[in-house]
Amino acid sequence: MDSNDCEKPFGYDAFRRECMSHTVLEMLASKWVYLVVSALRSGKRRHGELARKVEGITPKMLTQTLRVLERDGLLRREIFPVIPPKVEYELTDLGRNLADLLNQIRVWSERHAPDIKRARAEALAASEGVEKQYLAEV
Repeated sequence: MDSNDCEKPFGYDAFRRECMSHTVLEMLASKWVYLVVSALRSGKRRHGELARKVEGITPKMLTQTLRVLERDGLLRREIFPVIPPKVEYELTDLGRNLADLLNQIRVWSERHAPDIKRARAEALAASEGVEKQYLAEV
């Protein structure tokens, strides 16, 4: 093991900042990584298709995200020698493995969105009640 490895069953410990798995987790925590990997789950896509699928992502952020995913072995970029240039992106086996896990998170978030919405509303109402009580006392 090199100096960045840690004492855990797989040789890594994401709780340790200097550990390689910590940086992997940091990359995975990006909403853009999540959304791009999820968008590629159904198969190959071109840059423009991804931009339309992933609402709100800027062209610069999409390009940066694709580069990170390619660097980390999660997607493959294929360039076709045509004019205008044609580039397609698809998940590697590693990327498809990740996409399956991310799909479970997406399903959970969609299933529990009403619960989260209700909890947020209750928290807001409670905080407004505390604020009103404070103002009445002042």
